[in-house]
Amino acid sequence: MHKLLTFNHEKLLRQALTHRSYVNENPGEGEHNERLEFLGDAILNFLSGEYLYEKFAEKGEDELTRLRSALVEEKQLAKFAIEVGLDFRMRLGKGTIRDGGFQNPNLLSSTFEAVIGAYYLDNNRNVEPLREIVKILFNDASKHIVEIRSNVDSKNRFQELVQAKGITNPPKYVTEQIGGPSHAPEFRAKVLVEGKEKGEGKGKNKKEAEKAAAEDALAKWKNQVY
Repeated sequence: MHKLLTFNHEKLLRQALTHRSYVNENPGEGEHNERLEFLGDAILNFLSGEYLYEKFAEKGEDELTRLRSALVEEKQLAKFAIEVGLDFRMRLGKGTIRDGGFQNPNLLSSTFEAVIGAYYLDNNRNVEPLREIVKILFNDASKHIVEIRSNVDSKNRFQELVQAKGITNPPKYVTEQIGGPSHAPEFRAKVLVEGKEKGEGKGKNKKEAEKAAAEDALAKWKNQVY
């Protein structure tokens, strides 16, 4: 087991690693991990919310909720599972293994949740040791998630600002190809609010150009160029 997760009671760890398919094929080999998964899910939701609340004091409820969803989504939890070495330690049925179970994001994320639940019980229901562990895992992940969201959410954030001003019609994006060869075209996008241009951007495809236009509009908003 990874140094982050050292258990006092091996039985708890073994149960946390045991998928229902293993129990079905090996009667008498103990319980599966689904109840522990339930507990771990609740703990991770709390700890991730607490972590983001403390780390991003400038962000509001909606953005914190979106960040938490990204931090505890299946793919991210699967990455955590691999990071702490759970992937090939999972106890899976032979059929599940043949189906690629050791690389299955759903199984990895579920096992990670179960191990978190088991670790909580292993430490006499004291959440503090877990708080330190997830902080280490969350630190790197949150940087990556925030970076991605800053790009993906530019259009959403601009739309939210527009709606906050009482404007019901969403921003409109007008995009056109302005040059470049067929294999590397360049696009320009303008974002309009009630027919007035609020931002402009360029990119190698329509999506990037519209994102750049939204970011330009957000920058002008912050600088009160409106």
